[in-house]
Amino acid sequence: MSRSIPFPSFLHLWRPRRWSFVAGVVCLLCFGACERRVAQSTGPETDDPNFRQGQQLARQGRPQEALAEYLKVIARRGDAAPESNLEVGLIYQENIKDPIAAIYYFRRYLELQPNSRQAENVRGLVNNAKREFARTLPAAPLESQTQRIDLVEQIERLQRENDDLKAELTSLRSGGTAPVTRSRFALNEPSPSAPAPSGRSPVVMAPTTIESSPVTLAPEENPTPTLTAPRTDAPVPPTRPGAAQPARSGKRHTIAKGDTLFSLAQRYYGNRSKWRDILAANRDVLANENSPLRIGMELKIP
Repeated sequence: MSRSIPFPSFLHLWRPRRWSFVAGVVCLLCFGACERRVAQSTGPETDDPNFRQGQQLARQGRPQEALAEYLKVIARRGDAAPESNLEVGLIYQENIKDPIAAIYYFRRYLELQPNSRQAENVRGLVNNAKREFARTLPAAPLESQTQRIDLVEQIERLQRENDDLKAELTSLRSGGTAPVTRSRFALNEPSPSAPAPSGRSPVVMAPTTIESSPVTLAPEENPTPTLTAPRTDAPVPPTRPGAAQPARSGKRHTIAKGDTLFSLAQRYYGNRSKWRDILAANRDVLANENSPLRIGMELKIP
């Protein structure tokens, strides 16, 4: 007489296969859902729900709420949110009146989209924000215009230096040698190594040869007295400065585009604070420091 297998034992043999099949189906469904979410988050930025909501709030005159929506897009998408960075920069510049924050987000857009059709306009927005920032700085009543112009020049110079440093860092990371790009910013500063081979730059020889600055200023017109002055043990120091004064008084500078009293002082003296000496020597053409420098104007360099 044959023995039959009980029904419960049959189920015991089939259930493990059935549950493994169900688990596999569930995993496939979950993976598909995750894949759809990733695809949605990496879609076009302009189709992002928070970006669209930010645009709508901005049209309704609610910039603070629009700002929050754009920042959500930036936090979620990271480098894939250039348009949101641009919109945030515009809100900071036009509504919140925070030029520093605006410059940050404008530059962030330019990093992500350097060759876009709007890139040139965004660079103009950066310059406008710099000028807005310069207007907010306190300044003395008579020196405000000159100082603000000089401040904008310094900001632009620092930005160029920052860009060059980034290029050097990128080159070093890629295994190359760092390009010598910062030398152009030292053109207006004395270089102790330059006079050694040539001897043709008497102004910068002061820190390397002798300590008496009036004596070293004279070689600009006549280099021969300077060669004997250091060898005579300086018997009568006041006589040499007296001889140096006429040599410098005959120097003149023709104003070109971009010249300021600050830049002329840096160029001829290596010290921007000497701009007042140039102003005092040209009272016949410059009533005060706010008088404009016209292209072609001749100034005496004392």
